[in-house]
Amino acid sequence: MIITIANQKGGVGKTTTAINLAAAVATKGTKTLLIDLDPQANSTMSYVDPRAVERSMFDVLVSEELSLREVVVATSVEHLFLAPSKISLAKLESKLIGEIDSHYRLKDKMSEVIRDFDYIFIDTPPTLGMITVNALVASSHVLVPIQSSYFALEGTDDLLETIDKIKTRPNPNLQLLGVVITMHDKRTTLGRDIQQQIENVFGDRLFNTVITKSIRLEESPAYKESIFSFAPRSSGAIEYYSLSEEILSRV
Repeated sequence: MIITIANQKGGVGKTTTAINLAAAVATKGTKTLLIDLDPQANSTMSYVDPRAVERSMFDVLVSEELSLREVVVATSVEHLFLAPSKISLAKLESKLIGEIDSHYRLKDKMSEVIRDFDYIFIDTPPTLGMITVNALVASSHVLVPIQSSYFALEGTDDLLETIDKIKTRPNPNLQLLGVVITMHDKRTTLGRDIQQQIENVFGDRLFNTVITKSIRLEESPAYKESIFSFAPRSSGAIEYYSLSEEILSRV
C-alpha cells in the first residue's frame, strides 16, 4: 500500500501528518518506508541529520543506475525507514523536462522495493508540479490534509481535478483515501464552522479523527523523534494513532 500525502497549499500539516502516520503504522510492527519528496526536506530533518545525507531522492530520480534501495536509511523508530530528500530536489523539474518517462520515474524506481515494505508513505511539496504528479502516479491512495482555517478549501478543486486526471490515464487504480482536518482549534466558533464546511464538502470521505493544534507536534521533530516517543500521552499522539487505525480500517 502506497499513500501519498498531498495538498498544494503550504502549512497544512502535510509533513507532520507524514512523519507521524508513518511512525504510527511502524509501531504496529509493520515495515514502513517514508519517502521525502519535498525539497524542504522537513521529513528528513525530523529523523536524521541532513548533513549526513549523501545521496537523496533527487539522485534516485535523475540517475539510471542508482536504485531507491541504496538511499534508504533506518530511523530511530523500529520498523520505520526513510528515503531522504535534499534541497537539490527543487531542480528535478528542469532536469526531467522533455523526458518521455518523466511522470513515471518514481513508480519505476519503487518497483524494486515495493515488496520490502508493508506500507509506504510519500511526503510531497506544496505544489501540483512534476514531483507531486510522480508521487500520485506511483501510489495506490492519496490522503489530503486540510488545515482548519478560513481559507481551508481554497485550491482543493485543483487538487481533486489533478487526482482525476491521474486516474484517467497514468494511474487508473489511484484512490482518494480520505481527507483529514489538521491544526484544528475546537474552542473557537470559527474552528467549528470551518469543520462543518469541510464536512459538507467531503461527507464520508472525511476521517472522523481531527488533528488539533499541539505544541508537542511542533516540538518533536527538533528532537528527531516522532510524537509517540516524544510525548506519547499528548493529544497529538492519541489523534495520529487514531487516524492510523482509521486508515488501516479503510484499506
